Amino acid sequence: MHTSLDLERYPLDRPGTPAYLALVARCRADLAREGMFNLEGLVRPAVIRAAAAELAPLAASSSYTHARTHNVYFLERVEGLDDSHPALRKFRTINHTLCDDQLTHTFVHRLYEWQPLADFIAGVLEIPRLYLMEDPLARANVMEYRPGEALNWHFDRARYTTTLLIQAAAAGGEFQYCSELRADGRPNYDEVGRVLAGETNRIRVNPLTAGTLNLFAGKNALHRVSTVEGARSRLIAVFSYYDRPGVLFSDKERLGFYGRTV
Repeated sequence: MHTSLDLERYPLDRPGTPAYLALVARCRADLAREGMFNLEGLVRPAVIRAAAAELAPLAASSSYTHARTHNVYFLERVEGLDDSHPALRKFRTINHTLCDDQLTHTFVHRLYEWQPLADFIAGVLEIPRLYLMEDPLARANVMEYRPGEALNWHFDRARYTTTLLIQAAAAGGEFQYCSELRADGRPNYDEVGRVLAGETNRIRVNPLTAGTLNLFAGKNALHRVSTVEGARSRLIAVFSYYDRPGVLFSDKERLGFYGRTV
């Protein structure tokens, strides 16, 4: 990784050094203030361009198309909420997914398995260790959003999501979010409805560039990727880390996300 990553700017390979500890402190502060942190340009420009070049044809030929209509909770019903409530407005999401077993020869897979990255994220989150996911399909995924497609408004299941932008769309494809829109025991349905109706100025944009690693606190932050425009797809990798070893998806989850179980 020493020739692929900007380890002068981001010394992930030198834990315990003053520069490393300063980076950890900066990312903790960003996460507390913004609900995310970015390592902009972590992957060197030539390397991320090569990664996009190797993934684009694979996504075109071998990805699984995942299309669904959903509300922001991915639930058919929400107890105590009428089906007509604005917070239950339905949206359309379409993407094309490459699973980890299709990525074993790629840079994305190698970066996911590079232990100093997981160790650094664990340090920022102030937890003893992060483990790579055991699931052979879900460990690291690459999502392609083609022109006219979007990842629509939703809350994440996991508290944090780690991504690497591989290729930005020609236009559109913006990461838009409202941090801390809800909390445990405070679903804030009315404000969620106002955001979905465009009746608020709370929506912010994180202007990601190719090669940027992002960690986002998405469990209580409403967010989406806006519709991709122009001739170039948006390509992004999603890295799955857990605070315990041995995590696997169920067959039902694999079938729903990837269209296959093995």
